[in-house]
Amino acid sequence: MSIIASTDALISKGFAPISLKALNDKAAMLERLDNKYVVDGSVLRHAAGDLARAFDMLEIDGLRAFTYETCYFDDVERRSYFDHHQGRRQRAKIRIRRYVEAGLCFLEVKLKDKRGVTVKKRLDRDPATFGTLDAAALAYVDSVFRAQYGMPFPHALSRVIDMRYRRMTLVAKQGGERMTIDSGLKFFAAAAEHAVDDDLFILETKSANGNGVADGILRALHQHPTKRCSKYCVATALLDPATKHNRFLPALRKLGTPARTPVAPANFQ
Repeated sequence: MSIIASTDALISKGFAPISLKALNDKAAMLERLDNKYVVDGSVLRHAAGDLARAFDMLEIDGLRAFTYETCYFDDVERRSYFDHHQGRRQRAKIRIRRYVEAGLCFLEVKLKDKRGVTVKKRLDRDPATFGTLDAAALAYVDSVFRAQYGMPFPHALSRVIDMRYRRMTLVAKQGGERMTIDSGLKFFAAAAEHAVDDDLFILETKSANGNGVADGILRALHQHPTKRCSKYCVATALLDPATKHNRFLPALRKLGTPARTPVAPANFQ
């Protein structure tokens, strides 16, 4: 059994299940404050017992770990990347995410409001459209950007990075808080790829105030948020080391050094 599969089984074993509908009824969390942590498997296994007492785990058709495939879009100058690097409040990340086992697909636009809270808007898409932005998709991006910032979306977009990973999702028994556990991360661009060590995990806590139950459990294990741990930005820096990336160094130190072997990933077009 792989490290990922064995850790999935160990971690998920103690959690009560929750359905997708019940999870969304409790904590859709489309507006939230996020903290990301990069931890190794030993920390996660230590935290699992306390997390299971406070959280339920999403289960669909007997599955608790789900494959996510995501492609990100940016302009030729990588404005989305550099807006994040510079900490601009008016910024957007645009991606299409495919939930492999569920057969679902969404266009997602992530924005920041004046308080620095993440606002995520999404549009249901046909999985066959994964990787492309048609006129309807571009109109949606423009509409949500205008609604948030009062101006048209200013960039011409193209597909720049793909990624694939496994995710488990927790929701607090009392509602109002979520946590995700991502493993087996692989990043792809047109001529490079990078695989994160199988015993490293990205945890993301999502709560109204950024200081939820899961954050407390992780602090008790001497874990602290990894600043600027956007998967898109980290993947960009790992796949193209020449890109300015000094603000992402804390995350890069934890997630590994760039892999420079030229490849042509099968899912990147």
